[in-house]
Amino acid sequence: MTGILEPLAGTAPAVWQKQDDRFDGIRGDSQFERLWTGGRWVEGPVYSPAGRYLLWSDIPNDRILRWDETSYQVSIYRHPAGNTNGHTLDTEGRLISCEHGNRRVTRTEHHGAVTVIASEYDGKRFNSPNDVVVKRDGSIWFTDPAYGIDSDYEGYKGAIETGGCHVYRVGTDGALTRVADDFNRPNGLAFSLDESLLYISDSEEGTLRVFTVDGDKLSGGELFAECGNGIFDGFRLDTEGRVWASAADGVHIYHPDGTLLGKLLVPETVSNLVWGGAKRNRLFLTATTSIYSLFTTANGAPLPFGPRV
Repeated sequence: MTGILEPLAGTAPAVWQKQDDRFDGIRGDSQFERLWTGGRWVEGPVYSPAGRYLLWSDIPNDRILRWDETSYQVSIYRHPAGNTNGHTLDTEGRLISCEHGNRRVTRTEHHGAVTVIASEYDGKRFNSPNDVVVKRDGSIWFTDPAYGIDSDYEGYKGAIETGGCHVYRVGTDGALTRVADDFNRPNGLAFSLDESLLYISDSEEGTLRVFTVDGDKLSGGELFAECGNGIFDGFRLDTEGRVWASAADGVHIYHPDGTLLGKLLVPETVSNLVWGGAKRNRLFLTATTSIYSLFTTANGAPLPFGPRV
């Protein structure tokens, strides 16, 4: 499976639905660009500002795809890909990936080699690392639900060895710690702008929780929001600290106090999202079979190597 895949050009209505007066001013294009379609379950978008491209996972088809911002061409970046799910960039702009099939978290080096960051805890294999974020200090935080071992659809059917579905941290010294162990299925995660808080979704409970970050430890875990349509999967923050979360009907946008401000309705169930473009005001969505994008009046929170807000 190599070569260029012809993108299917097209548009779809982008409906902005206000729920709170503080949603005023949050707008964008009235149409989505449908950049590509043809996946089985697409996930894990990550935008490279240096390369001006978007990567994402088509998990059941075991491939990572690449969309070029300058040409709109889509090609296969990696196949097989270990049934990758979530991706992010580290403090040096290297690709960090969660691999369902290989039950591990990896880093793609600048020269192309793949380095294993973590594959087991206390000698027991992870379930299927799902989503990952990098803190400005270089530490890597990831969730480990069991979707990749529930069946052969998104990985390989297997047993839970770690006693449950947890959240982990890898320090810059390589030390691995379990930072949260009271989830059903932890999924998406993202830091607040000052990194004092870590938001984590539980996709089986349909909830989004918020933790206080103290070095390599988490405390709290209070309920931040409940999804009113489907479940929360992946999410990202903007420069105002608002949370843009995936849901069955599109993207739900929350004030930092947990109030639902409004929604961006999408034609397909959204799994994840990421900010990109030269001004980080282009929103990319992975939604079931397709990739959508539009420009907004909001700007995405900075990357771990980017300037602070």
